[in-house]
Amino acid sequence: MSLLEEDTGRKQIAQRRRIDFILHILFVVSTAIGVVALMALIIDIVLDGFMRFAPDLFTNYPSRRASQAGMKSAIVGSLYMLLIMAPLSFILGVGAAIFLEEYAKKNRLTRLIQLNISTLAGVPSIVYGILGLTLFVRGLALERSLLSGALTMTLLVLPIIIVAAQEAIRAVPKARRDASFALGATKWQTVSRSVMPSALPGVMTGVILALSRAIGETAPLVMIGGLTYVAFLPESIMDSFTVMPIQIYNWISRPNEAFHELAAAGIIVLLIMLLLMNFAAILLRNKYQKNV
Repeated sequence: MSLLEEDTGRKQIAQRRRIDFILHILFVVSTAIGVVALMALIIDIVLDGFMRFAPDLFTNYPSRRASQAGMKSAIVGSLYMLLIMAPLSFILGVGAAIFLEEYAKKNRLTRLIQLNISTLAGVPSIVYGILGLTLFVRGLALERSLLSGALTMTLLVLPIIIVAAQEAIRAVPKARRDASFALGATKWQTVSRSVMPSALPGVMTGVILALSRAIGETAPLVMIGGLTYVAFLPESIMDSFTVMPIQIYNWISRPNEAFHELAAAGIIVLLIMLLLMNFAAILLRNKYQKNV
């Protein structure tokens, strides 16, 4: 190799290192901007709502007087909706993913279905509110009830769960399936006893993260008639309801500064719930990964 070629090689290496350093700094700065902005918002919310973060917030119903207002009905409504939505979303979403990945033939129809599912995962949530209003509230005459809200939110998270479950199932090595078939297992035995235990960490993570998104959504529930003032607890799935995001929106839209502090306290409660759900997703993933 000539001296000219060696010099050219050194220059190219030096240029690559400069580009790598510049990109590294760019990525660090971009990440820092997002983290700093998020921390500033969280600190501002905590400072505004910390004084109102008291037992009365959890035990009192909404009131027109800020000093007596709480979000008991909104917290219970969110939990009830989660209890209805979680099993429906898991069964339908994971079942659809298993069918598409393990049983459905790979043809034009399945590719079209897959394309539609991926597209629906990115549709704005307000569209699901319109669909829920048309299908459940008016079409099935479920009225503006807790059941209508839970079914609408199930439609919202289904595409996300299906896509996440499919990715988890695809990640299972083909050798695991072949080994199961070689031992004489049937298709369902292979799926239920070999594929799904390996895919379960990814499936559970996707389900919990999708439910976390649903807990923080407001637009679909506003469309189907989620109330902004509920001074009672739902006694059945056909009763009227409210949820935490709607209650927070109601408080923040009022001119009284005391209600803004209540809204900040409600945001803290919602953030804690979302963090707990994400923490649960991490624990489940780590637990099942150790057992695989």
